[in-house]
Amino acid sequence: MTPEQSSSAPSRDAPVAANPTYRGPFAIMTVLFFMWGFMTVWNDILIPRFKDAFTLNYFQAMLVQFAFFGAYAVGALVYYGVALVSGDPINQIGYKNGVTIGLLVAAVGSALFYPAAVMSSYPFFLLALFIVGLGFAMLQIAANPYVTILGPERTASSRLNLSQAFNSFGTTIGPLIGGWLIFRVFTHAGAHGADSVKVPYLCFAAVFALLALFFRSAHLPAFTNREAIRRGDSPLRYAHTVLGVGAIFMYVGGEVTVGSSLINFLGSPRLGGLSHEAASRYLSFYWGGLMIGRFMGAFALSDLRPALKRALVVLVPVAAFAVVAGIADLATAVRYGAFLGLLLAAFFLGGASPQRMLALFSALIVILLAVGMSAAGDAAKWAVVAVGLFCSVMWSNIFSLAIDGLGALKSQASSLLVMAILGGAVLPPIQGAVADRFGIQASFAVPIVAFVYVAFYGLYGYRAGRRTH
Repeated sequence: MTPEQSSSAPSRDAPVAANPTYRGPFAIMTVLFFMWGFMTVWNDILIPRFKDAFTLNYFQAMLVQFAFFGAYAVGALVYYGVALVSGDPINQIGYKNGVTIGLLVAAVGSALFYPAAVMSSYPFFLLALFIVGLGFAMLQIAANPYVTILGPERTASSRLNLSQAFNSFGTTIGPLIGGWLIFRVFTHAGAHGADSVKVPYLCFAAVFALLALFFRSAHLPAFTNREAIRRGDSPLRYAHTVLGVGAIFMYVGGEVTVGSSLINFLGSPRLGGLSHEAASRYLSFYWGGLMIGRFMGAFALSDLRPALKRALVVLVPVAAFAVVAGIADLATAVRYGAFLGLLLAAFFLGGASPQRMLALFSALIVILLAVGMSAAGDAAKWAVVAVGLFCSVMWSNIFSLAIDGLGALKSQASSLLVMAILGGAVLPPIQGAVADRFGIQASFAVPIVAFVYVAFYGLYGYRAGRRTH
């Protein structure tokens, strides 16, 4: 990848120095990652809200994720088809324009929540979520490879982990703010339950529209791929990429199923029967775990000096424990602190190896989910909440391993990997169907199967069909 002035809007692109650092552009991209994380996690709040408001079963309520993440698959499939027929769209319109288009589409989808709430129509809400998902699909296709090329390939996983950490900061505070707004501030006696989402999603529409204007006028370097793509060449010819698509499908599906079911899970009698608002606070622990692990992963997989790297990896969970101890009771801090210690040990055992981390972290998730299925009370609650800590580095590690060595095919491979976010659409309804028949705890068998596959990718799949790596 070589940086150059954008042909579509040369006056808007930043000049490229001989030895660019790209710290400024990377900082701007973290804002984007934060925003889509903040909004995506609201789906986990919409599920119990709509389940009550429209009197849905678990399967029907999980269609929230089917509509949202299904749009990723549709959008990415269209992108991939266009790339095969007329060339890679991102290389033609530029990363900045790709991000702007994604933000505008997300703004339109968010605005549609208002008429959906006025009509009290669950199908209309699903359509609005589908359009938001289409916008986010474009953002993912453009933003993830853009972050990987804002520096050397050897530290691509580190940069993706850091940007994903800011995404997780959004998913951490999202449930707190979303739960407070939807379950308390905008909930009024006598009004339809879905009415409480109108104002928050109108605000989302305004924010995305403003971000689109900001990114359109921002000074960002453009990248054009000078490597020629041979006729008939496709990332599907590479086994490690194909298996990586499967790993993204399973990882996203597994992570989303756990987050989607957490509020209802904690509201079950065996888990103490928490209210939706109280359970949404534990949802912040779940998604906050991803933020903690991603900051640790950004340091562990960086090219910093070994001593500094180790110090920063240790500092993150220590700081996280201090924050939890300051805002929660002693019992909560001790329980969460024990899992933070386990996470730290797992990072050192992972040895700064993306593939080793995938295998080890997946194995730990399987164990935690098995405890969540079989135990009750605090043991089951904290085992499932702690899953977020070990989901942390999976997206960035799978993504960077799957596109490694593809050269000119990276954007096409990125569209396939984004298409695999379909796992977030497929697995939650399956889990919902299992929950309707066998109970919410038994339904965690679905993400267990998903993370077993991710462990396989970390053990073998990442190097399938390759002589090295």
